Amino acid sequence: MKFLPHALSLLVLATASIALAQEPQVAKAVPVATRDITTQLQIFLDQQLFGPGKIDGRPGEFLSKALIRYQRAHGLPETGVLDANIPLDTVYPVYTFYTFKEEDLKFVGPSPSKPEEQCKLKYLPYPSLLEFLTERYHCAPEFLEKINKGMKLEDLKPGDQVRVPNVEPFIIEELPKQGFLPEKPEYKKRVIQIHRNEKMLDVFDGEALIASVPITPGIMGGGAKETPAGAWKILGIATSPTFRWDKGVLEEGKRTDNFYNLPAGPRNPVGVLWIGLNKPGIGIHGTSNPQTIGRAQSHGCMRVANWDVVRISKLITKGMTVIIE
Repeated sequence: MKFLPHALSLLVLATASIALAQEPQVAKAVPVATRDITTQLQIFLDQQLFGPGKIDGRPGEFLSKALIRYQRAHGLPETGVLDANIPLDTVYPVYTFYTFKEEDLKFVGPSPSKPEEQCKLKYLPYPSLLEFLTERYHCAPEFLEKINKGMKLEDLKPGDQVRVPNVEPFIIEELPKQGFLPEKPEYKKRVIQIHRNEKMLDVFDGEALIASVPITPGIMGGGAKETPAGAWKILGIATSPTFRWDKGVLEEGKRTDNFYNLPAGPRNPVGVLWIGLNKPGIGIHGTSNPQTIGRAQSHGCMRVANWDVVRISKLITKGMTVIIE
């Protein structure tokens, strides 16, 4: 029997359709590489606001702590080990893309490190589009290099598209204007617990653990640089804060005439948000260097990655108790 080309095409399509209908449904592809599975777990915990620290595709101290706290919050065995109770498939795809826009450039510019030079600026921006991107997607620069092989990430420009972890982005252009956040009376009974030895901040609503993120506390036994233990109250939550850089305060806890007023911006020493406590000079705040959170020491305050401190601020209010232990 002979078929015209058109008839043959229709027969092939019909046969393929029948075969497809008879085949079992195949599950969507899942990551098989260790880096991708670890990244998927980091993204999952980050999205649940049990922060694993910067996303880098590597196992580590803060990934384990975040997982244990997520397990605790959901009544699961606190193993710190990935198992079937963790719904990793909710993170799909593991990676997405970001295309730089012209307006992103207004957040990038000269970024001196010395306070006597910083105080001359009107804004403390990111030094590069790469730092803009790593903060936006909560990740390490070396991780972006691994998942964007061949790209020159130091030479990014508007129009460039970069592969990034699929987290909820930290959108700096949507931050509240400079000022204090309004009070939320319904949150006043919530409690923040600071664990200096573990370098972790937990938020409780009654007995329920609702969020947890890594911090950099002050040096234990470091005098003016030690984060003070005790029960404190939140006096206010300031967005886009300026910072009075005073060497005497930073080193000895005493105000001097040797100070500089530093403008707001993501590279301000206290980051993009300040949670002041009723302990003079002490607060929970963002940072100019999110890559070092949990891996360095502060001058007495509690430093948090900008992407985490902004999300935490949505769960708390003035008048809440902060317990430091």
